[in-house]
Amino acid sequence: MATSSSLRARKDPGPQRYYTVLTSNPGVAYQLTEDDPLAQPTQCALDAALMKELGANSIRVYHVDPTASHDDCMKTFDDAGIYIWLDLDTFSTYIMGPGIASPVWNSTMYEAYGQVMDAFHNYDNLAGFFVGNEVLTTAENSNAAPYVKAAGRDMKSYRDSKGYRSIPIGYSAADVPSLRPMLQNYLACGSNQSEALDFFGLNAYEWCGESTFEQSGYQFLQQNASDYNIPIFFSETGCQTVKPRTFGDQAAILGDDMSGTWSGAIIYEWIEETNDYGLISYGTPAPATATAGVVAGYTRSGTPIPISPDFSNLKAQWATLSPASVSEAAYTQTMSPVACPDYTAGAWEVSSGASLPTQGQAAENGRVSGSASSGSSAVNGQASSTGGSASSGGSGTSAGGASATSAAAAASSSASSASPTAGRGSGMAGTMVALWALAMGIAGIAVVL
Repeated sequence: MATSSSLRARKDPGPQRYYTVLTSNPGVAYQLTEDDPLAQPTQCALDAALMKELGANSIRVYHVDPTASHDDCMKTFDDAGIYIWLDLDTFSTYIMGPGIASPVWNSTMYEAYGQVMDAFHNYDNLAGFFVGNEVLTTAENSNAAPYVKAAGRDMKSYRDSKGYRSIPIGYSAADVPSLRPMLQNYLACGSNQSEALDFFGLNAYEWCGESTFEQSGYQFLQQNASDYNIPIFFSETGCQTVKPRTFGDQAAILGDDMSGTWSGAIIYEWIEETNDYGLISYGTPAPATATAGVVAGYTRSGTPIPISPDFSNLKAQWATLSPASVSEAAYTQTMSPVACPDYTAGAWEVSSGASLPTQGQAAENGRVSGSASSGSSAVNGQASSTGGSASSGGSGTSAGGASATSAAAAASSSASSASPTAGRGSGMAGTMVALWALAMGIAGIAVVL
């Protein structure tokens, strides 16, 4: 597990160099409307105070305006001991989404991502960036994986070329059993780690009600991540099909079962709205005719009011847990990169030896076009020598050695629940979009956008 004893940014001995130390801690995702929540100082102050009471030490924000001033909000959260995990994409720069038949990564998107990084890199309590959220949602979407990885590669290069501190850059994945083991490994694999992402987040809703580590399917998630070489965490969780929510999964994630491997969880979500996942509200639902500060019938600003008993249940869970960690001085990275998954028709249609796309490189027949490394062709995503099948330990091999078949079986036997934010990376569901935060060591909460 690539974590350390606390979550903080500190200066290196060199001029203007910083590094981030990560560990398992509770956090919150935060986006009240489509507008930039980190440019609203009064609201930040009200929410930060209650987040601190809850026990959160981080938030995730999904969309910001890089031209706005963020100094006041960032200081408010810093004073409360809260770090920010931030998505780099915007409503117009999704790698794949509605109206986008094939994945895309181009110079316009690169420049837009760079503007967000430029605006936030200098804040000591900026913890990390996401290059995408639930871009891949079906096995047919596996062709988008090289574009996600290319975005991570280019933004890491951009960060380094600017002399910024090594801010972690990662991805938040939908919990799709037929994709999960291969995608998880693909984003971390390879001998050239400048092309690998720095962390992997999973949006999973398998633990519903009074479940257990075994019944929920979490034991298989743990098995599939046991040898993973980059930080992994639940970037969304918090099934609400059984009320009230007791958040028993937090004891597994932040306890002995998983905290040695998984680095925390983001609970969906901060604000109450029609999907009924909220931990707080800003008052009773507003009249349908209301418009000022109201979206979809819910007030989006003011004094946050805890929703009972969910808020207190989560607060109580977090207060009792002490996740595993290692001291900064004692930490040494010893994990080797995982193997890249092989091409498997209909399951994982990305060649393990294919070069990543360059900016603006189109997908041919839905796959990355052009030549690939190691003498293999990336056309149609298949190398010249066909990879093994999932059942024979080819593309189905997970970080922990489990196959895609076993991962799917685990999911089908668990009390799983679809992500309420599925497709968020592809656009808004109605007028609001759900958010979540990084946890290379945070247990968190999500908020809607």
